[in-house]
Amino acid sequence: MKLSEILQELKATVLANPHLVDQLEFEYVAASDLMSDVLAIARPNMLLLTGLSTPQVVRTADVVGLKAVVITRRDVVPEETIKLAQACGIVLAVTKMTMFEACGRLYCKRLKPIWEV
Repeated sequence: MKLSEILQELKATVLANPHLVDQLEFEYVAASDLMSDVLAIARPNMLLLTGLSTPQVVRTADVVGLKAVVITRRDVVPEETIKLAQACGIVLAVTKMTMFEACGRLYCKRLKPIWEV
């Protein structure tokens, strides 16, 4: 699914690297507030949803090669996090939607979990 469509579905605002939005597509979504889990489960073509807004989220995304992160439950993200995402070339977006609702909406749009039971 195109990132632009995902962001529209989540009513998300792009905070960093908006010029990359139309270039990205995702097949998988993971949701986690534990960056240690993200390090363990990340896979190519994965979008990360998280409730965290610290720079560590961007650092983790950069280490595992993620191209985009959507921060849930917020409307304000620290400037340090935005600047780091910009510097790393990671699309950073924010939505006021809860993580539960965001995951549900994307699942209904047929985006896949990173593993299926």
